[in-house]
Amino acid sequence: MRIIHREDQEQRERELLSEDAARASESEGRDRSAAPDILRNDFQRDRDKILHSKSFRRLSHKTQVFLAAEGDHYRTRLTHTLEVAQIARTIARALGLNEDLAEAISLGHDLGHTPFGHAGEQALSRCLARHGRTAPMGAGDGEGRGGLLYRHNEQSLRVVERIENGGRGLNLTPEVRDGILHHTGPVRAETLEGRVVAVADRIAYVNHDIDDAIRAGILGEDDLPASTHEVLGPDHSARIETLVLDMVETSAACDDIRMSAPVWDAMMELRSFLFRAVYTAPVVLHETEKAGRLLEALFDYYVEHTDEVPAEYRGISEGDALLAACDYIAGMTDRFAKSRFKALFVPSAIHY
Repeated sequence: MRIIHREDQEQRERELLSEDAARASESEGRDRSAAPDILRNDFQRDRDKILHSKSFRRLSHKTQVFLAAEGDHYRTRLTHTLEVAQIARTIARALGLNEDLAEAISLGHDLGHTPFGHAGEQALSRCLARHGRTAPMGAGDGEGRGGLLYRHNEQSLRVVERIENGGRGLNLTPEVRDGILHHTGPVRAETLEGRVVAVADRIAYVNHDIDDAIRAGILGEDDLPASTHEVLGPDHSARIETLVLDMVETSAACDDIRMSAPVWDAMMELRSFLFRAVYTAPVVLHETEKAGRLLEALFDYYVEHTDEVPAEYRGISEGDALLAACDYIAGMTDRFAKSRFKALFVPSAIHY
């Protein structure tokens, strides 16, 4: 049995991958130099660094859309991340792109997501606005989801550059960091692999949010727009197969990461439908409004009591109370946020 060393893998990349693929041996390098690994290339090392990080482990207890406590089969931020990675790897492999880079970006793209999904992102943005902050909090170039001061893609970059590893970050390659930052927003990733992840993210959440909404009884398959059934197929599996295959074929034909107009339009029609029928459904809004109020109360408390924010976050924020509170709360899981709220604001019995 022969050992496949890093150099062997890098030679395989040079021989087998598309001309436009990113190659680990040609990476721009890390901010802090590190000795080469014997077995893994740089993108594989980045994948493993993310996989073993505390922020990644916490994704298992962060909401996607439906509170995990409502049932064991609803997606969490972790299962969403794994689905994105699977879709991105399939597309990258079919196009001769770098699967390791696509996987590393996928695993890190949502590390900056708040507890309680996008409701938490919106709550932190309201908090920052109320406290007079006018610029985005996260690391990055200021591009992100419109209208938000807190942007999870920028916070994801801040996590890997600054928060993890006691303030030293994970020291990832520029290609992975660029893909994490630009998986959403108007600026596209520099690498084709990063662009694959950006679309894989949408393919994943549009389809699994439909699946979860059907499981929750909010809608049925027949409620989806008939036009999307005609283009994408009649069910969850058919939709993903259509979207992935169309993206592979269209991208191969144009040497960029694209979908054909009819398939892209159908996916975006489904996304718009989800906003109307699911994300703003009364049963979802009722819980997300409560989650927003909970996070706002925690934020205001920790801004006023910065000494109670863990020292690791205070050190990273360099005296910025808003940033310290934001980093701390954004890193919380749903259940930890609820436990902190209960400890701070819900009276308990006193035994004499």
